Amino acid sequence: MAQPLIKKDDDRDDEAEYSPFLGIEKGAVLQEARVFNDPQLDPRKCSQVITKLLYLLNQGETFTKIEATEVFFAVTKLFQSRDIGLRRMVYLMIKELSPSADEVIIVTSSLMKDMNSKTDMYRANAIRVLCRITDGTLLTQIERYLKQAIVDKNPVVASAALVSGIHLLQTNPEIVKRWSNEVQEAVQSRAALVQFHALALLHQIRQNDRLAVSKLVTSLTRGTVRSPLAQCLLIRYTSQVIRESAANTQTGDRPFYDFLEGCLRHKAEMVIFEAARAITELSGVTSRELTPAITVLQLFLSSSKPVLRFAAVRTLNKVAMTHPMAVTNCNIDMESLISDQNRSIATLAITTLLKTGNESGVDRLMKQITNFMSDIADEFKIVVVEAIRSLCLKFPLKYRSLMNFLSNILREEGGFEYKKAIVDSIVILIRDIPEAKESGLLHLCEFIEDCEFTYLSTQILHFLGNEGPKTSDPSKYIRYIYNRVHLENATVRAAAVSTLAKFGALVDPLKPRIFVLLRRCLFDSDDEVRDRATLYLNTLGGDGQVVETDKDEPSEEPFDINSVPKEVKSQPLAEKKAPGKKPTGLGAPPAGPPSTVDAYERLLSSIPEFSNFGKLFKSSAPVELTEAETEYAVNVIKHIFDGHVVFQFNCTNTIPEQLLENVIVIVDASEAEEFSEVASKPLRSLPYDSPGQTFVAFEKPEGVPAVGKFSNMLRFIVKEVDPTTGEAEDDGVDDEYQLEDLEVVAADYMMKVGVSNFRNAWEGMGADFERVDEYGLGPRESLAEAVSAVISLLGMQPCEGTEVVPSNSRSHACLLSGVFIGNVRVLVRLQFGIDGPKEVAMKLAVRSEDESVSDAIHEIVASG
Repeated sequence: MAQPLIKKDDDRDDEAEYSPFLGIEKGAVLQEARVFNDPQLDPRKCSQVITKLLYLLNQGETFTKIEATEVFFAVTKLFQSRDIGLRRMVYLMIKELSPSADEVIIVTSSLMKDMNSKTDMYRANAIRVLCRITDGTLLTQIERYLKQAIVDKNPVVASAALVSGIHLLQTNPEIVKRWSNEVQEAVQSRAALVQFHALALLHQIRQNDRLAVSKLVTSLTRGTVRSPLAQCLLIRYTSQVIRESAANTQTGDRPFYDFLEGCLRHKAEMVIFEAARAITELSGVTSRELTPAITVLQLFLSSSKPVLRFAAVRTLNKVAMTHPMAVTNCNIDMESLISDQNRSIATLAITTLLKTGNESGVDRLMKQITNFMSDIADEFKIVVVEAIRSLCLKFPLKYRSLMNFLSNILREEGGFEYKKAIVDSIVILIRDIPEAKESGLLHLCEFIEDCEFTYLSTQILHFLGNEGPKTSDPSKYIRYIYNRVHLENATVRAAAVSTLAKFGALVDPLKPRIFVLLRRCLFDSDDEVRDRATLYLNTLGGDGQVVETDKDEPSEEPFDINSVPKEVKSQPLAEKKAPGKKPTGLGAPPAGPPSTVDAYERLLSSIPEFSNFGKLFKSSAPVELTEAETEYAVNVIKHIFDGHVVFQFNCTNTIPEQLLENVIVIVDASEAEEFSEVASKPLRSLPYDSPGQTFVAFEKPEGVPAVGKFSNMLRFIVKEVDPTTGEAEDDGVDDEYQLEDLEVVAADYMMKVGVSNFRNAWEGMGADFERVDEYGLGPRESLAEAVSAVISLLGMQPCEGTEVVPSNSRSHACLLSGVFIGNVRVLVRLQFGIDGPKEVAMKLAVRSEDESVSDAIHEIVASG
């Protein structure tokens, strides 16, 4: 098989990893496969060629039907060889090629012969291959052999048959269910692996019959299951039966609890842990029932095996969330794990101690954690910070030591998510513990002096504006806020101006000083900062209060934005277009604001031909179909409905001596097979420099992101206009004007909708409909170009500034958010990397509210 990746001994900083199969080409390997036809077979060479073929298949290389057939027939000739190693490679190759029904017949006889061979290795592998490539018809012919194999004395053969049964149960359940007697017999086998596989298959056969599963568990819990693996399975099935019977069980002893407790004294560690975990996860578990499980987990904490320590402390961590008092006996053992070499174990130990510790031990625990924090990664630090926040809310009198700890780690090195977790914790403590407000605000002020994250600086400034004026001495925060106006970027400076204005509005003694500072901001280089300073200076009256702009009596009814009338005005006739620009016409403002969407929807619903198309999903930005300074200026807006697409052509006549009538765009959809024209609305008259609209509607499959290319021809009647009187002649001439082609792309079915906190949105979406795959994007000029191309292809909203790629970066992560047609929320995580000279590779992870939409996003990228 493929050798592990080995690093070259190279003096270069960026040492490249390489594989012995690097640079293998399919064509060359297929030529090498001719050795399978040699009269004198070389087993070693044949095995090497099969290894290369398997490598290509596992790397995603696709073989054409002819190539796959040729390789398959060549491989079948290798059954002549007696070499055991080569025969195992042949089995693997046949499984990977997955031959068609008519080709399977070629190897069936050879595989059936191997099933009855005296060599056990042949028998086991032949069973696995046959069950992988066979269909229902052939399965009935070999069923007798499979039943015999299940009860075979050789455990390798029996396990192969049982595992094949587990796979076949998905495709041919009726046949596999007939093997119950043989599987029942295999459950009593002395071989550990056979018993494990037999129990798994028997449970799957009976899983839809709750009574049968309960009887199976009852019989096996009374008997002796020798295999530790099978015992672990039995514990899981027992837990399932307990959960299902919990609703029907009256007060009294829990069924099967004695069995789980008995498993705590098993000689196999995996069984002991599985039983302890099962007990801790019982619904409504009592302290008495927990005690024996906690005892064995406590013993595991001092084990020499890291995996046992990790398993025990992770389970205790979960128990501490619901039964913290039950875990307190383990605190001494867990304190010794804080210095464990495995940082995951140490982090879990600390967070568990923070949940179970008492008030008197907080200070001692903080000293231990201080030394520990510098040795772990940010993701573990975040877990510790969240646990400290919970502890502080539990023991509010200890806020000083905990707040000092948070402020100290806030000044240390760390990434955005880590710093955000600390800031969020301090903010929550300030809100929930009044005594912590002033010290907490000062800690935040000191942090923004050296904060490198714009988002955190603006959030802290906003919080200071809300809470600072309510403190006993608000003036001490002004210095920190005004420093931001001099030392930070424009975004933070604008936030600082707003915060100063809040202090001026709420704290009377500070008004004169705030006015002086705001006037200095009027000379800032950024227009947003200047505008805010001007606004607040004009809004704050002489007494520091907000000036009222409306003296009418207040209304008792709440304000409703929908009650405000909306109006879309066409471009005035007198208004001349700017040089070098084409007018956009009615309903062609930039896409985005809600009023624009409403205007489009009202415009389209007022046209009878389009009124039954349903709710408008999205309107695109105008797409120019003519070049600048031409006789006729035309752009198009694509209105996307669930089952229709309406093209709104905004037309402008730029020739004063002409009047256009019966203006229509003839759209040819021959290259858009999924679209069919259903309606059009021509424009009666198009005078000089007065924009007008003509519409063409197409039907498409409902809810499907159909794409296509459309060619367009502007057709109209031209009438000459007398320049002196402005009147048009009665007779006109038919004419037409070729427009640029128009495309409906996948991005048209995606609406850009951002999220404020991508991580929370991603976790809240859940992994039920997550789809992950990797793609090669081919040669690109830069990583930034590849990121931009994928964002444009999907038409989604970049989140948290991840569309910006740092210069000279060789990898980048990008977060996207949007709403797909059908109002389905979609979140995307992109990871880019440079693979070879200018070759860009991408990993795409999609989560959405609909499985088909997740698949559709991958199809868009695969075909784009």
